[in-house]
Amino acid sequence: VTFFISGKGVINLAHRQSKWTPLMQTSANLSDITSIRSFFEFRTLDPEGAVFYGDTKEGQDWFVLSLRDGIPEMQIGKADILVSVKGGRKLNDGAWHLLELRSEGKFVVLEVNNSVELIVGLHSKLAEDELTGKIRLALGGMLVDKQKLFHPFEPEMDACIRGGHWLNLSTPWDADSTWEPRPCFSEIKKGSYFPGTGVAVFNTSDLPGLKTEEAGITVEIFGSWTGTTLSLQSTGFEYVLRELEANKDVKEVQLGLKEGSESVAPPHEPATLTFTILKHSLVVNSKPKLETESLDLFSMWKNGMLLTFGGVPGDSEEAKNTHYLRGCLEKILVQGQVMDLDRALYKHTAVSSHSCPTEAMNELT
Repeated sequence: VTFFISGKGVINLAHRQSKWTPLMQTSANLSDITSIRSFFEFRTLDPEGAVFYGDTKEGQDWFVLSLRDGIPEMQIGKADILVSVKGGRKLNDGAWHLLELRSEGKFVVLEVNNSVELIVGLHSKLAEDELTGKIRLALGGMLVDKQKLFHPFEPEMDACIRGGHWLNLSTPWDADSTWEPRPCFSEIKKGSYFPGTGVAVFNTSDLPGLKTEEAGITVEIFGSWTGTTLSLQSTGFEYVLRELEANKDVKEVQLGLKEGSESVAPPHEPATLTFTILKHSLVVNSKPKLETESLDLFSMWKNGMLLTFGGVPGDSEEAKNTHYLRGCLEKILVQGQVMDLDRALYKHTAVSSHSCPTEAMNELT
């Protein structure tokens, strides 16, 4: 099953099932192409990811525009040549920018807000001047193997595109049947937005480890939210830190364990939550909450537990009964390092890695 989408509307690049598979794509006969320029408005707070891809000869010659450190980067593969060029202003400032890509002979030009930012020249004696067959375009991913990249990057891009004109094509774009069109927030701010329907899961063996036993391992969360903040799971061990609204005036943080549960007063919103893992105990905002002499939590962290933000992963009864987190986590730190949800082992497609709405339901449709 395939969906057909207009390339001129508002397109949210963030919510897709597969890491490298484009959100949508289209193709045309090269003989039908009369314009070699594409332009569109683009907005993001994400520093890295795939934006726009094109190829001919079924991927033998290809091009991809991405961001790295917020700065545009173009990579081109043609015959025996690979080129990677990065430059221009940072685009991940949350503002709308007009991007134009065009071909001028052997050069590819990128304009941002009507100002030339990047020019890439490429010449191969092996390349054919006369092109026949089809041209393919894609958004938010690539149609060739990532191994072809000269400079690898993380493809996930939490961004929105609108007002697109793609060459001279008016044909609709194809999207996979698993794609769920999601609106773009009209105004955004930095953070990770959880709408109350999904989680982000990390394997702790991939995260920063222990520095000193006395300090332990700290997870700090800043933001405004309700629902389950995080959970920690390993074989035979599960810990859930959740915030439940008892009524409109009283909130409680319930620390759910397989053996039982307890409640403490929650931090005020906007909140700062500090979750500390010691060798035999867990501490929330400087208050000991779980002591377990039988478990070495440092070894479990190093060997790999599941640290989940926003709920409980899986299909267990505990997961089904989860009151998923709803709100904006402005920053998540593990051992002082900022967590990028694009690097998660698993992230629900409804969770926005790098942007929150400035108001709860402020959306572009």
